[in-house]
Amino acid sequence: MTLGHDATGNDDAPVEGDAKRRARRLLTATGLALALLLLVAMAWAAEPFQPDSFGPGHDARAYWAVSPDEPYSAGVGEESAYLYSPAFLQVVSPLRLLSWTAFLATWTVLLLAVLRWLCGPLLFAPLLVLALPELWGGNVTILMAAAIVVGFRWAGAWALLILTKVTPGLGLLWFLVRREWRPLAWAGVVTLSVAGLSAVVAPGAWGDWFRLLAESTGASTVGHSLPIPLWARLPAAAAVIVYAARTERRWLLPVGVLLAMPVIWWGSVAILAASVALRRRALEEWLLARVTRRAT
Repeated sequence: MTLGHDATGNDDAPVEGDAKRRARRLLTATGLALALLLLVAMAWAAEPFQPDSFGPGHDARAYWAVSPDEPYSAGVGEESAYLYSPAFLQVVSPLRLLSWTAFLATWTVLLLAVLRWLCGPLLFAPLLVLALPELWGGNVTILMAAAIVVGFRWAGAWALLILTKVTPGLGLLWFLVRREWRPLAWAGVVTLSVAGLSAVVAPGAWGDWFRLLAESTGASTVGHSLPIPLWARLPAAAAVIVYAARTERRWLLPVGVLLAMPVIWWGSVAILAASVALRRRALEEWLLARVTRRAT
């Protein structure tokens, strides 16, 4: 073990290497403990499900409980309304065979695993706090954050954003501004391919979804959401994305995507987990330095 030196030259100063290792262990253990605590709390409170209560899985409930025959019977802001494309519902349909508690536990584990993949063990605890509303509700925002990060290597991942919340697909301006035609084409091909295959299975559902989107164009502000309509946010979103693309600031792209959300709920900031992932190394060093100083 390499010792440090104090101001008098003695070998009894705190060892930065040991302090950093302790900080790493502390951050890792804290993140895992918080994740386990959240999972247990959600499973314990899953039943009985209380509509309009913001209980665990209040968003994910729509993916599990929606009728495959009439998935779009409820609109924006209504309890357990399913608002995404038929393709997403078809992808998660095997999980719908589980009981509600089992579905919620499985879905939450998936979201936690994706979040940890995005931020790594050191930033997991802070990101759990940032993403807590979306983890508690079971929204797809964390999956969208992962799709943005993956999209820099495989642009087809943008299909997830387009086939769920639609308007965050504005983030594809990144490739347009940079004249990266191949990734832009891949995003379009994958999205259309998934939609086409889905439409073969459920053509009527797609017509219903398009009607829902048309009827919901003015519903970009509902109870508990940011009271700024989509039409007012889209120019700002486009400006942020264009600036990010021109200045090679990948971490700024999720900010533009956040502004392009059809409705911005208080938990929508979880999309910024993508920004953290894209600045992960620098943020890890910053957090380690702060925790190490407090521990010495």
